Amino acid sequence: MNICVIGTGYVGLVTGVVFADLGNDVVCVDKDEAKVNRLRAGDMPIYEPGLEELVLRNVDEGRLVFTTDIDTAVRRSDVVYICVGTPPKDDGSTDMSQVEGAARSIAASMDRYKVIVNKSTVPVGTGSFVREVIEQNRRRNVDFDVVSNPEFLREGSAIQDAFNPDRIVVGAPNQNVAMKIIELYAPLERPMIITDVASAEIIKYASNAFLAMKISFANSIANLCDAAGADVVQVMKGVGQDKRIGAAFLNAGIGYGGSCFPKDTTSLLHTANAAGVPFPLLEATVATNELQPKRFVDSIVTCMGGVEGRKIAVLGLAFKANTDDMRDAKSIDVILGLQAHGATVSAFDPIAADNCKRYLPELHYARSAFEAVEDADAVVVVTEWNEFKQINLEKLKATMNGNWLFDGRNLYDPEKVKRLGFQYVGVGRGYKCPNQEKAAGQSAA
Repeated sequence: MNICVIGTGYVGLVTGVVFADLGNDVVCVDKDEAKVNRLRAGDMPIYEPGLEELVLRNVDEGRLVFTTDIDTAVRRSDVVYICVGTPPKDDGSTDMSQVEGAARSIAASMDRYKVIVNKSTVPVGTGSFVREVIEQNRRRNVDFDVVSNPEFLREGSAIQDAFNPDRIVVGAPNQNVAMKIIELYAPLERPMIITDVASAEIIKYASNAFLAMKISFANSIANLCDAAGADVVQVMKGVGQDKRIGAAFLNAGIGYGGSCFPKDTTSLLHTANAAGVPFPLLEATVATNELQPKRFVDSIVTCMGGVEGRKIAVLGLAFKANTDDMRDAKSIDVILGLQAHGATVSAFDPIAADNCKRYLPELHYARSAFEAVEDADAVVVVTEWNEFKQINLEKLKATMNGNWLFDGRNLYDPEKVKRLGFQYVGVGRGYKCPNQEKAAGQSAA
């Protein structure tokens, strides 16, 4: 099948290359000429394991091309995927300008029947909005249908997720249109769910909001564990073994970030408020997540008796491992918080340092974890990269000036780390530093 994919971000690029690998002829369109030239040269604009190899193979075999010519791309295609950005506005609503721009371009180029597929994460009602934009701006009286086909990709494992999705959701105006999209996914042999367009749009937001809620719940339990002297890792292991709950997204830490969960939860909350439907559960999820990195910084400052003039090494900048994405990364909150308390921060990330410079240009970026911790009074682990999980902790301690290890992702066994001479503080691991116990005693008195 001939497919046009508008947008070459995470969703568009992965969508295009996967459809090409399944044997379709795919044209990926982007208005950013520099980005298109990079892709033509085999230079990936994003870091995603397995992506570069897949792109190069399908370009070489002639199934995947990149262009800025949206008119030609739309004309030659049977199905047009909209995979553009939908960033949040200041009020939490979704900026639909890129979706509207893509719809206008499609309308101007359509010369025959097309299926227009919204792959971007968009609020409920977007299918009707796209149809209206195209109807008002089409130059030829040709028929078309609008479908919702939300993505459920996790950055860092997007290729694997695209080839092995838990489910494929197709929201379509009728069965015949739905079958055209299902035909594209048939080689994957994965579960298919056919709904109306509005239901498919809500499925995406509801899924991400529920996962975000699980994370905030785990973090709230972690805070209780610290107060009670319990270990959240053991608690959530016991909770997650319940098949009704499941273990996924119950790892406590310093909060969720990235391009999806923060944006999608606030967008769903805005949609619910606009519809007059109170959603206090989601409000609490968002509030808990915003508070979590501040609690972590406060713990560091309290345990160390202040950080002014002290060197803190931060390991990990990306919002999660196996990506270079810095959008809503909690590392930024942690670093700014430590700096606000007077700390000198040195940071290392194996992939995301260059992207982080756009947010924190004055930060000192080390070339390795050991360079970052040289003469540091404390090390703070923020991102769960494998190289941090397997790092030589004895060498790490020998390189440091102090012995504080603040584990924002609970990567390490507390007892093992303590035997190496560290003062270890995780998230919800039941540890109270002497300063915290003193403060608690004075409060009680």
